[in-house]
Amino acid sequence: MRTLCASTLLGEFFVIGLAGLAASRLSTASTATVWWVCGVAMAVSLLLCAIAGRPLGVWLGWAFQVALVAAGFVLPAMFVLGVAFAGLWWASVHFGARIDALKAAREQGAPAG
Repeated sequence: MRTLCASTLLGEFFVIGLAGLAASRLSTASTATVWWVCGVAMAVSLLLCAIAGRPLGVWLGWAFQVALVAAGFVLPAMFVLGVAFAGLWWASVHFGARIDALKAAREQGAPAG
């Protein structure tokens, strides 16, 4: 699960950076504010990569997804991107847990099911 979740967060890192470029031109917020917020969000996405496989990391990841969707109030395109990444986050958590369970069963010699 950790690898899938970290991959999603890394993708969000790049999207946030690109959204910062757009928001600095399209938003009414000052450029300094946009880059401060984007910089913090990019740093958080990288820090979450380190704990993505732990239960706390999954919950913090969900909170991060909500924040990404809420960024749509500043840059409307982020509503679409935020929902898309929330779907990817769900898939990463859901299918990552299934993969981890299959790996654990294989290591124990149990039939996969």
